[in-house]
Amino acid sequence: MSESNQQYPEKSCSIERLVTIDNDVQKVLEGKKTATRRNGVYALPGEIMELEGKSFKIDALYAQTLGEMTDADAQAEGYESLEGYKNAILSIHPNMPWVPKMNVWVHEYSPLRD
Repeated sequence: MSESNQQYPEKSCSIERLVTIDNDVQKVLEGKKTATRRNGVYALPGEIMELEGKSFKIDALYAQTLGEMTDADAQAEGYESLEGYKNAILSIHPNMPWVPKMNVWVHEYSPLRD
């Protein structure tokens, strides 16, 4: 199915809330973070995210379970490994269990060249 025909659920939050933690913003600006997982849809492909005056295009949006994540996925999130990503997420959300069957929405993005 092509992106243009893809059906997405209604957005649950705005694109401005996709990347908000200062450390994550820096990782995106440095090119070390190219994906963000959320429990809802925050942006659709083609939308533009602004971070500190720089623009990033949402390239892809797809569903994934936490159990499907790989080290490569964690590296796209700006972490060395899946274990590092998992530890970071659980420290941000201390009462959240890591549930491999939990569905998340993966937002992939890339910088727009000026």
